Amino acid sequence: MHMADRSGVDQSASAGLSRREAMHVGGLAVGGVMGAGLLAGCGGSDSHKTQTSPEKKAARGGVLRVGVPGGSATDTLDPPRIVSNVARVTALYDNVCERDADMKLQMRLAQEIEIGKDARTLTIRLRDGVEFHNGKALTVDDLLYNWRRIEDPKYPNNAVAKLGAIDLKRTRKLDKLTVRVALKGPNVQFPDNFGGTFGRIVPEGFDPKSPVGTGPFKYRSYRPGVASTFVRNENYWGGDVLADELRILDIQDDTARVNALISGELDMMASLPASQIAQVQANPKFRALVGPTGTWLPFTMRVDKAPFDDVRVRQAFKLIVDRKEMLDQALSGHGDIANDVYSRYDAPTEGAIPQREQDIEQAKSLLRAAGRSGLTVEIVTAPIFVGLVEAAQVFAQQAKGAGVNVKVRRVDNATIYGPNFLKWPFSQDYWFADPFVLMADQTMIASASLNETHFNARGFDKLLDQISSELDEAKRNDLIIEAKRVVRDQGGYIIWGWPNIIDAYSTKVVGLKPSKYGTSLGNYDFARVGFAA
Repeated sequence: MHMADRSGVDQSASAGLSRREAMHVGGLAVGGVMGAGLLAGCGGSDSHKTQTSPEKKAARGGVLRVGVPGGSATDTLDPPRIVSNVARVTALYDNVCERDADMKLQMRLAQEIEIGKDARTLTIRLRDGVEFHNGKALTVDDLLYNWRRIEDPKYPNNAVAKLGAIDLKRTRKLDKLTVRVALKGPNVQFPDNFGGTFGRIVPEGFDPKSPVGTGPFKYRSYRPGVASTFVRNENYWGGDVLADELRILDIQDDTARVNALISGELDMMASLPASQIAQVQANPKFRALVGPTGTWLPFTMRVDKAPFDDVRVRQAFKLIVDRKEMLDQALSGHGDIANDVYSRYDAPTEGAIPQREQDIEQAKSLLRAAGRSGLTVEIVTAPIFVGLVEAAQVFAQQAKGAGVNVKVRRVDNATIYGPNFLKWPFSQDYWFADPFVLMADQTMIASASLNETHFNARGFDKLLDQISSELDEAKRNDLIIEAKRVVRDQGGYIIWGWPNIIDAYSTKVVGLKPSKYGTSLGNYDFARVGFAA
């Protein structure tokens, strides 16, 4: 199987919104490798409608000013260690390959990736002529340097699990632009692991205090937790970059970001609250950027702790949820209902797995059979993502109909992701639109580092192994759907909704497109964003 860039220049990029995204996936790494052969480099209600910036001709020049949430004084520009406001990463660095805003796998620094017949090797051929910002030519030595660097036990990072499947001892440099990567086991979807902040390539001898990459913008200045400035890379391998300069400002407060946009201090902002969409759209100088995503918002039930160690209780809790009501109340209707499975865009299940509907009587019956009628539980929630606290409150109300007393315990973000993270019996989380195997490897296999439901089923692990080694796309999709049924019917996740991505921008800005992955401002891809001519 080959994956190659046939379409010329592609401007996909990736980023995230918070420490939690980086903890989950280190940025963007989405979708499975789709089928054998060569994969090219491109490939309802109002809440379903995608709103993009108009297709106007863009002029070269100007300063793009972007407001983003998050940021702290401990932030860094070292890609594998980025834990907030990773919009900066897309300005400076490129990945080997990654998914774009439409979830299509794109070759980036790689010209082509060939997957071996046994899915145990990858042959990566880099683009010729790619230069780092300091003029150094990109070679295979830089890839090897990056992989060894982040797998060094002394290096503080959250990416080792992602590249841990690479057997560096058996990986071989074939020439300056070609490397044969040995994997520790079959993994047809492994190219997706190159996405994310940890996969962004830096040169040998990298100094995070004076960062150098191959991205569309070059470093000028950075004040952690405050702002950063980048200038156009005139030698960008991906073609002409529109803006002269890119400024990214950390603005934690939602209202403050909106006010900065409307006052003219910003040209675009990430994460527009649904409650303020009307305010933005009422002004003819601004627009909302809206689109569906594969972000998923689960309730997490520990399957190794009572009462959730009984699958009947887990199924009852899933039947308690009125998903439409929860979507309307927690997200003001801005999204789509989900069906207790993740990876929306990887082997879609519409028509293959029936949509779960609220069934209070069946929930009561299951609880009686489990000896858990009149159950009282505590749910731990925090404002880690828009709508989660509200969803917990809605669930508590809905559960009363089944005779379940749910005590809502709200904590701060630091607490929910503190020492008790992965220990809460009943809690919440959020994840972005990773492909199924990548998602399951992190959350549901026995050895998963983020197995917050403590799911452990040997049959499920074996099924994932089959998926990873299956080169035929149709057969692989059938296996994924089979595995999704296990997640839906046996797993510890209640996955009720897919929230829309909602950002805002000035009508002077062109080139923006919402990302199905769930990150803001089209995966923070600013290389082709500019001002209307």
